[in-house]
Amino acid sequence: MDIDYSDFSKVDIRVGTIIRAEEFPEARNPSYKVWLDFGAEIGERKSSAQITHYYEAASLIGKQVAAVINFPAKQIGPLMSECLVLGFPDDTGEVVLISPTHDVPNGGKLF
Repeated sequence: MDIDYSDFSKVDIRVGTIIRAEEFPEARNPSYKVWLDFGAEIGERKSSAQITHYYEAASLIGKQVAAVINFPAKQIGPLMSECLVLGFPDDTGEVVLISPTHDVPNGGKLF
C-alpha cells in the first residue's frame, strides 16, 4: 500500500538520549524501562523496550535512539509508556536499536 508524504509526516519520529534504564521484571517479555531526554521542547519521556538481548541497561545510558513520540500513552504493566523506541529485528527476531551515526540535538525530527 502506497502512502503520500502527508501520511508519513503524521508520524512524529524524534531522536532522544537514554538517560536512565532499568530492568522491567513485570513485563511479559524481557524488557527494560527506559527514560529518554528529547530536549527542552519535548522533555523527558519513558518507555518499555524489549532490547535485553544486545544491550545491558548500563550501556544504554547516553545512547541516542529514534522513537515515535505522538502515539497515545499506553499502560504496560505498572509503566505508562509515553513513546515507542524504534528498532529492527535481526535474523533471529532480536531488536537492534535505530541510532544516528553522529551525535545530533535531542528532539530532532526524522525527515
